[in-house]
Amino acid sequence: MARIVAADDDDGTPQFYSMELNSISSVSDSTLGQLLKNVSDVRKLAIGDETPVHESFNRDNDDDNLMQTVPFVLSFDNLTYNVSIRQKLTFRDLIPRRKTEDPEIAQTVTPPNTKTLLNNISGETRDGEIMAVLGASGSGKSTLIDALANRIAKGSLKGTVKLNGETLQSRTLKVISAYVMQDDLLFPMLTVEETLMFAAEFRLPRSLPKSKKKLRVQALIEQLGIKNAAKTIIGDEGHRGISGGERRRVSIGIDIIHDPILLFLDEPTSGLDSTSAYMVVKVLKRIAQSGSIVIMSIHQPSHRVLGLLNRLIFLSRGNTVFSGSPGSLPRFFAEFGSPIPENENRTEFALDLIRELEGSAGGTRGLIEFNKKWQEMKKENNRQPPLTPPASPYPNLTLKEAIAASISRGKLVSGGESATATAATTLTVPAFANSIWIEIVTLSKRSMLNSRRQPELFGIRLASVVITGFILATVFWRIDNSPKGVQERLGFFAFAMSTMFYTCAEALPVFLQERYIFMRETAYNAYRRSSYVLSHAIVAFPSLIFLSVAFAATTFWAVGLDGGPMGFLFYCLIILASFWSGSSFVTFLSGIVPHVMLGYTIVVAILAYFLLFSGFFINRNRIPDYWIWFHYMSLVKYPYEAVLQNEFSDATKCFVRGVQIFDNTPLGVLPEGMKLRLLDSVSRSLGTTISSSTCLTTGADILTQQGVTQLSKWNCLLITVGFGFFFRALFYFCLLLGSKNKRR
Repeated sequence: MARIVAADDDDGTPQFYSMELNSISSVSDSTLGQLLKNVSDVRKLAIGDETPVHESFNRDNDDDNLMQTVPFVLSFDNLTYNVSIRQKLTFRDLIPRRKTEDPEIAQTVTPPNTKTLLNNISGETRDGEIMAVLGASGSGKSTLIDALANRIAKGSLKGTVKLNGETLQSRTLKVISAYVMQDDLLFPMLTVEETLMFAAEFRLPRSLPKSKKKLRVQALIEQLGIKNAAKTIIGDEGHRGISGGERRRVSIGIDIIHDPILLFLDEPTSGLDSTSAYMVVKVLKRIAQSGSIVIMSIHQPSHRVLGLLNRLIFLSRGNTVFSGSPGSLPRFFAEFGSPIPENENRTEFALDLIRELEGSAGGTRGLIEFNKKWQEMKKENNRQPPLTPPASPYPNLTLKEAIAASISRGKLVSGGESATATAATTLTVPAFANSIWIEIVTLSKRSMLNSRRQPELFGIRLASVVITGFILATVFWRIDNSPKGVQERLGFFAFAMSTMFYTCAEALPVFLQERYIFMRETAYNAYRRSSYVLSHAIVAFPSLIFLSVAFAATTFWAVGLDGGPMGFLFYCLIILASFWSGSSFVTFLSGIVPHVMLGYTIVVAILAYFLLFSGFFINRNRIPDYWIWFHYMSLVKYPYEAVLQNEFSDATKCFVRGVQIFDNTPLGVLPEGMKLRLLDSVSRSLGTTISSSTCLTTGADILTQQGVTQLSKWNCLLITVGFGFFFRALFYFCLLLGSKNKRR
């Protein structure tokens, strides 16, 4: 039946696994269950798990067959992808056309223009090989890689992609594959080792001890050839870090940390010099030889790089003009009538010829037709037989069983521990390697580490808040309780609360800078989108506490605000709630807008509208009915009303006494004696006694004048906090719907 053997090197790291399989006539459910149990046993041995392994279910035929590994063959047939092109509106389209009398012509609808990006592309490759897709810019290289990696929306792509003869399902492909984007998307302040270690935390199962994860990272660093740069930060424009070639290898490393079966790369050598490009492809060759299928697009490989490639596909405007091994290039072009000169780089000659044909009258049609005939001729002569797995002692092995066997050899580290037979006929590999809580902790740790190494960012934000508070404190220094003091308090509160939200605009570029890192990592289930949203909030919150306390301490006593210690505490809380809701609102917008400058424009405009309808410039009772909805949506309204109630809630405090009633009016310039006589005349007319010490306006009266009568200050605080959670939820749905990372 089956026996699985594991061989470890000196340090205990699993290096090679093989499976002995006995041929059987049919595959029963119990057989698959036992097979997967043995896979689990090998994984236990590999990680040092001392729990008992499963007993062998047949010990009689252990030596019947030689130990063999199960190969993988990826084939794709007739891949076709068309996109619609919008027609430009011309002046002629604006001129009304005369109606036709022919009903058939009238009912004819002109189909939209379409452009073919892929046209019946077919090919195949196997584990241990590198397939390279070549062509000029716009030939369809990246589109073909996206098609094979399931990055084109379902229904838009025609054709089939199969692994070992079985159609690849999206869920299975996510687990067994990895995709390396063309751009190096890395956190700049993390070291190479830290970057790979965080990738290991995301992609390797939690059951794997941390020591084993470190061993995997160290082995990968050796494989990538970046041991000397392991302790160096990645770097960016403002921080010196590793070289471009090393960055590219790190980008590859974070996607192969779990040792995938399929590896797709979009121009991994783009922007690199010849030596760096060669080193990158050499790394890919080692990855392929470890049992992976490597498929990449490449623009113009050098002679040394060409020697590392196994299969080539040349594309021209979405059509295949050559498909075969590098060694067959000279014969192909010789038979076509354009022999490659000696000492000439084969790929450079081929690309130059294709580009020359594209500019000619007939285009590359002749080369496309010749390639079809040449492929048919080679099949007839059996010079290029189709790839099939070699004879196996287990010929009926299904794809799921082949994946299980591959796991037993050490591939797919993220799925190995969980690839057990929960159901006899199903290979259950979890969608995510870790629980949501481990993902949150790991994401938070990574963000905090990256932020801690850039203290100037928080320092600048803290300085801006403190400077703003200092300016407000000196402008509104020790405001008195006169009518003018009331107006100054209202102005201070409106400006202070709106400042909280404008200060949060700095959160806009945070996600925009991480957007493509997030899309790359979530595309293949490194972690959940919900984990990212929660960790994003957790990391942002501590800094908001420091900012809130700094602003409150700078302004509360300097301005002379009321309420004592409890008033100061509520003042801190409402400022913190304002920062929280403002930060959440800006984070939500960052999930919608694609560019920083566009985002800043939208944030400034919307915050201005919030301030306009907050109740400071115009009372709620005076807002037109068709705009009243915006008043209740205003983020500034609730903290503004909360601080007003915190300031004017003392019923014993008076703000207008006696002759102060004439302040802020033309009568305010009259002499004090004249004001007293006028006050006496008013009191006689009203039939009451109003002296110079009589309180005419309390805090409650000011709140009524401002229209702050519907909600208590604690309700305003809760609504402000609730807005923060509401916008975080909207941010999650934006990520859920807007980060599919697939072409349509």
